[in-house]
Amino acid sequence: MRKSSLIAGVIICLAGHLYAQDPWKITATTIQSDSYYGVTVANGMLGIVSAPEPLKTSTVVLAGSWDQYGRGRVSNFMNGFNMLNVSMAIDGKTINRTNISGFTQTLDMKEAKLTSSFLFGEKAEVTYSYLALRQLPYGAMLVVDVVPREELNLTVSNNHEIPDAFRQGQMFYNEIWRKHAAIKLLTTVADSPTGKKKIGASSTFLFPEKSNEQPQVVHNTPNSNSHYMRFNKVLRKGEHYRFCVLGATLTSDHHPDPMNEVERLAIFANLEGCERLLARHQALWSDLWQSDIEIEGDAQAQQDVHSMIYHLYSFVREGSALSVSPMGLSGLGYNGHVFWDADTWMLPALLMLKPELAKSLIDYRYNRLEAARQNAFEHGYKGAMYPWESAESGFEETPVWALTGTFEHHITGCVALAAWNYYRATQDLDWLRRCGYPLLKETATFWLSRVEKGDDQRYHIRNVVAADEWAENVDDNAFTNGVAIANFRAVAQAERLLKQPVNPRWKEVADGLTILTFPDGTTKEHATYGGEPIKQADVNLLAYPLGLITKPEQIRKDLHYYETRVPEKGTPAMTQAIFALLYARLGEAEKAAHFFQDAYQPNLNPPFRVIAETKGGQNPYFVTGAGGVLQTVLMGFGGLSITDKGIVQEASGVLPPTWKRLTLKGIGINRTTYSRK
Repeated sequence: MRKSSLIAGVIICLAGHLYAQDPWKITATTIQSDSYYGVTVANGMLGIVSAPEPLKTSTVVLAGSWDQYGRGRVSNFMNGFNMLNVSMAIDGKTINRTNISGFTQTLDMKEAKLTSSFLFGEKAEVTYSYLALRQLPYGAMLVVDVVPREELNLTVSNNHEIPDAFRQGQMFYNEIWRKHAAIKLLTTVADSPTGKKKIGASSTFLFPEKSNEQPQVVHNTPNSNSHYMRFNKVLRKGEHYRFCVLGATLTSDHHPDPMNEVERLAIFANLEGCERLLARHQALWSDLWQSDIEIEGDAQAQQDVHSMIYHLYSFVREGSALSVSPMGLSGLGYNGHVFWDADTWMLPALLMLKPELAKSLIDYRYNRLEAARQNAFEHGYKGAMYPWESAESGFEETPVWALTGTFEHHITGCVALAAWNYYRATQDLDWLRRCGYPLLKETATFWLSRVEKGDDQRYHIRNVVAADEWAENVDDNAFTNGVAIANFRAVAQAERLLKQPVNPRWKEVADGLTILTFPDGTTKEHATYGGEPIKQADVNLLAYPLGLITKPEQIRKDLHYYETRVPEKGTPAMTQAIFALLYARLGEAEKAAHFFQDAYQPNLNPPFRVIAETKGGQNPYFVTGAGGVLQTVLMGFGGLSITDKGIVQEASGVLPPTWKRLTLKGIGINRTTYSRK
């Protein structure tokens, strides 16, 4: 490695916050409530978002379970129980922001934990870490270390509060005694906002002492909405005391008996013990990081790219058959719904880094194929028409005031392209036969019923919301028509691979679909487009990921035209990533570097450099944007492509001028390493 890639101690200042350019750790030393955007620890099922208050978290998000409340009369992720909520007192004084000093928080991306530390006067040093345990999809843990500087009395309470939207809350405290174990369980259950589902949470203390030497735990219910369990411990000067709080939560969507199951999971974790839980969590994350991106020559880009990979890994779970919302598990943004963000922006990076994680996103779509068929039927079409916003059922979940839910039909082609790319990346012919081909055929059948033949004897797709969502109810949108062409070509290729009769209509309509151009040859976004500002990439997606425009001069012409049409503010963090990727493939390093930085740096929020959806936005973490930037690095700078022969590295692709080397580790099913100088 070059010396410039090893600058771990260099500190830069951004908006009054300090960041160490460590490749794996992001540290906040100035924590201010009015400019604090939490960072998430997650395991693909459970997300816990940090807070600027000591020993607190701000949000708990549970994937795979939605209920109808909040935005737009449609379903939303349920705001889960904060089962790791802790209050700590030393010698009778409750710890808060006003009586501590040296408060720092560090996200360790390699071990997927958030560690905070502070001093309580002259009495004690306190360090605590939050983890969403990778091995336990519904489990999270708080690890607390106290080092007294003098003898003190430690009091710790674990508190459960029932979220306001929940109904019929019930609170329980149980103790299980064995010779080798003394388990205390704080358990809360409630009905979801509509009353259709049950949600449960249980937590337990994990003490270092033997069962007969553990601190006494007492339970109290101060009101009808909360309860807590508490212990006291006298600590001698210099005595290092570690205890843990383990929490489990799930709903009736995950298990038919959530109350008993969360207690079983808490008991299981209690008897595993804190150190075994930590060791297994770390081992699983170590395996995840076998697929990584290493950048020499730009320490800040290395840290930022690690953060993007970390969040993508955190928000997806192998074997879950769940997809990803634009905000992942960082909050309730976009109601936890699934858009084209997952299929077009996140999945390609996962196919490169961790195809086994990508499969969950594909499984989610395949399992909702029947709902997509019903959606097509409702709109007078054939085949399968995927909804713009999808949640539990696979039916449309977009609020009715948003025309995207009725007209943004390119999502169907995006789902098909994701499935086709999964096959191409894995070369799993058996999967293609069982799952991929039915999905490709049904989506292509939708497009056959959706296209219209005009007087010009060309095929047209009319009355859609474009990928550029500011273009509503337009005809012949470039990306919509383009992704339909890609869908037709993919299903025809699948039929040849599977030795099925190839439907001649696939080629006929694909060859006849209209892609409009201006008189000078620039690709036209839609039939009535006149050069107005665009919300996000549309035409440029025909070059990548669709691969329909391949001539460098045409790619460059379209870039020069549309890069000037994106406003500085109010647009999502994906477009500039495509510009950067295409310029890298064209060999224009300076422009590629400019758009790489512009794709995410203006969207960063303190103190953890979390990505917002828009420049200056306040709703992180926007994992869609992270997926786009990772594609820039992998497919642009790194020159990787998903082809009919699998993942290959092509000759095209240049690095930003300041980068010395790019190493792509553990790529694809064979975990191949690629390098570029």
